[in-house]
Amino acid sequence: MEQFALEVEDLVMHFGPVRAVDGVTLRVRQGSVVALVGESGSGKSTVGRCIVRLLEPTGGTIRLADADVTHLNRRQLRPHRRDVSIVFQDPAGSLDPRLSVGDIVGEPLRLMRRKDIPAKVSEALRRVGLRPEVANRSPHELSGGQRQRVSIARALISEPRLLVADEPTSALDVSVQAAVLNLLADLQRDLGFACLFITHDLSAVEYLADEVAVMYLGQLVEQGPRARIFGVPAHPYTQALLSAAPVPDPAEQRARKPVLLGDDLPSAIDPPSGCRFHTRCPVAVDKCRTVVPESRVIGEGGHQVACHLVSDDGTGPDVRTVEGATP
Repeated sequence: MEQFALEVEDLVMHFGPVRAVDGVTLRVRQGSVVALVGESGSGKSTVGRCIVRLLEPTGGTIRLADADVTHLNRRQLRPHRRDVSIVFQDPAGSLDPRLSVGDIVGEPLRLMRRKDIPAKVSEALRRVGLRPEVANRSPHELSGGQRQRVSIARALISEPRLLVADEPTSALDVSVQAAVLNLLADLQRDLGFACLFITHDLSAVEYLADEVAVMYLGQLVEQGPRARIFGVPAHPYTQALLSAAPVPDPAEQRARKPVLLGDDLPSAIDPPSGCRFHTRCPVAVDKCRTVVPESRVIGEGGHQVACHLVSDDGTGPDVRTVEGATP
């Protein structure tokens, strides 16, 4: 029987009239990495904050290691806090400037009333590539990459089953992004935690993820194994994202023709009817404008897509071959 570190069913998060997340269902297997990708404003970070219960969802269910934590209060959540940790996008904003690095990294253990905290903090810092002496310094004395390593050390010191990594490299210099990604990959392999990796960086997804979930305007439009999503993407939105992702070969990059989606992401206050992507989709038909597509399994490994134009065997239009692909 498969073990899941995270199971999210029909997750809904509305902020008044803003439908930030509207029916998201996904699972993260124990020991695997699932990347949640999409444009800014698609609702990715809101999903992550609901999972760690920084936000209480409007609807749906969140299960961590088989425990329903969807609507638990602060006291009821305490036994489950060690099962999940989060690394935020901006380490400068997520580390308390009034505390030393040692106090920041050791805080989860103090809340759990653990012993030998200084020794465990030193071990956690070494694990992320920092010298134990860094524990005596303040966050503002560190570089951006070092601060993010401190955030990762804090998140993993309680040995969580699930790590939510919310755009963990986007606020860093390009020169240190690869080092932090390599660190996450090494830690995930060595410690065996599950990871929900939230990002818009498809090169990082291809390097790190086992499975990919593609989000558009509060809903998932495609999910599946990384090899299938990158090799045979089915949804027009996924195809458009991949067409815009840079590749390392200069000649191939010059020859590529990215799909231009035209208008900006529609408003989550009044999302389009039918398929939410139809206003930007180069191949949309009348049905797309009126009928909401259901997510269906179309291939091996649980590959799923929510698109009227994709058949059950996975065949359908490829917007990367559509001449002048703009809606």
